[in-house]
Amino acid sequence: MSKDHDYPASTEVELVQMARTGNLVAFEELVARHRDKIYARAYSMMRNEDEALDLSQDAWVKGWQRLAQFQGDSSFVTWMTRIIINLCLDQLRKHKRQRTESIEALEENAGGIERQMPVITPNPTEGLERAELRARIDRALAQLSPEHRAVLVLHEFEDLEYKEIAKRMKCSIGTVMSRLFYARRRMASLLAGLKRENLE
Repeated sequence: MSKDHDYPASTEVELVQMARTGNLVAFEELVARHRDKIYARAYSMMRNEDEALDLSQDAWVKGWQRLAQFQGDSSFVTWMTRIIINLCLDQLRKHKRQRTESIEALEENAGGIERQMPVITPNPTEGLERAELRARIDRALAQLSPEHRAVLVLHEFEDLEYKEIAKRMKCSIGTVMSRLFYARRRMASLLAGLKRENLE
């Protein structure tokens, strides 16, 4: 292969093939193309920039180490998304073990999770409706418990079926369904409340 290979012009399949032979520059091009999406998925589940960055880095290291296992039956970015989701779920489980009280218990005992969670304020200069909606969704997502948020992200954004979500989260399908029902109802309530705040 020539030294002056034009990596940015290469297709994803070509880059993966080169990376599998140990070509780190080709893998770095794959990282450059998809790092924003992988970070965004980590942040949507963790709601913490530092954790999302750390987990994204871990995901890319694992991706490089496990590249020989990539069969090509899905796109490379889909494969990487599975890796980051599994890392996030592991981290959420670790958080759950470390918590002395669950978020749900805080909500029951303290009279509302809103007082426990930081409010993410949308940028006031963003006048576009789509940006405002994204900001409202962002604020509402931040107020769900990690378990409810993870189920919602996996089902709504990753289009995973109940069975697959249950397998990844190591819980029953019934638990997935009840968490998803609660998360959707809570999101609808939060979004309606945020909309009312903006109108007033």
